[in-house]
Amino acid sequence: MAERILIEGGVPLRGEVFVSGAKNAALPLMAATLLAPGETVITNVPRLRDVQTMRTLLEHLGASCRGDGVLSIDTEKVNGWDAPYDLVKTMRASILVLGPLVSRFGRARVSQPGGCAIGARPINRHIAGLEAMGAKVFLEHGYVVAQADRLRGAEIVFEAPTVTGTENLLMAAVLAEGETVLLNAAREPEVVDLAAMLRAMGAKISGEGTDEIRIEGVSSLTPVAYEVMPDRIEAGTYLAAVGICGGDIVIRDCVPGHLRAVISRLEKAGIRMEAGEDWIRAVSGERTRAVDVMTDPYPGFPTDMQAQFMALMTLSEGLSTVTETIFEGRFMHVPELCRMGADITLSERKAVIRGVAALYGAPLMATDLRASASLVLAGLGATRGVTEISRVYHLDRGYDGLDGKLSRLGARIWRAEG
Repeated sequence: MAERILIEGGVPLRGEVFVSGAKNAALPLMAATLLAPGETVITNVPRLRDVQTMRTLLEHLGASCRGDGVLSIDTEKVNGWDAPYDLVKTMRASILVLGPLVSRFGRARVSQPGGCAIGARPINRHIAGLEAMGAKVFLEHGYVVAQADRLRGAEIVFEAPTVTGTENLLMAAVLAEGETVLLNAAREPEVVDLAAMLRAMGAKISGEGTDEIRIEGVSSLTPVAYEVMPDRIEAGTYLAAVGICGGDIVIRDCVPGHLRAVISRLEKAGIRMEAGEDWIRAVSGERTRAVDVMTDPYPGFPTDMQAQFMALMTLSEGLSTVTETIFEGRFMHVPELCRMGADITLSERKAVIRGVAALYGAPLMATDLRASASLVLAGLGATRGVTEISRVYHLDRGYDGLDGKLSRLGARIWRAEG
């Protein structure tokens, strides 16, 4: 039977919580192992459905995978180049095997990806980049098929920053002949993490973290041991939770610098914070204030924190707006929040939130990964009734034991069957 999450809200959070490795870093790192025959060891791997999906995909291609939080991936005997629909349909990040397969083996056949239904996320920029590098690419019955004897370096200009597009072409370029330049590249920390692992494997990369990345192709890469960076979105979710519930928590194993935009808006809302090299302390005791946010590529306010911030704004004093510029379909949590008593009005890509005095527990349905987190936070802030969230498999795609960690901070949250 399907699991549900139940929450009795209104309890302040107190204590320490440790952040897991980042899903959005772990998945491209796993795909990158295809570039170097032999055994790569990745540590701090989060225990997530999406990680398991990528592992299954690599095993389908012929890789041998062992371990859980410490994951050993041996790609010596990889002999497949086909990523079928049944494996790709649940996770957009599956497209990240496209670049490595073409780069190392000269061919790939990857189903067009699925994942959360939060808006159109076309892969045309991945395809255009591979074509610029000399690959022949065509669509065949829902599959992207790419072939190249050896990719060649090229100058590739993204019309808009794309994280997976940057990562895919970065991996494709490391074994290409000559220099590749990625312009208007994504600057996210997860891209930087991938570049760091590729460099450790022997790649020649410079400029990651800026909008211009240069890659000088090499003839081969070697396996390494590498640790996944902390999940900045998980850390940001706990910060928003303190604003909703009140309390005093310390978030460990995080990188505060990755959260500057989030911390800035939450501090403006009234949450008190201090930070060290790998920790953040957040304290909140009074009702937070309304603050406007607009999502933007890094280093702007992350779209993956939009839903959680909106949950906080539903209980904040005053009128706030949340503008979503990245994904046009990322307001599906709004009707569920309104079922709890939130006052939210939608107008195209803008939500206007009038803070209410209280939220009330209700039966809810998760629609995507970050929407799931926003409903959990709203449930923590509801002062009457029990919040019951179904379809929690969305949450398990991207959060490693979120409900258990919140429970250890004092939240009344548990799972039930049926």
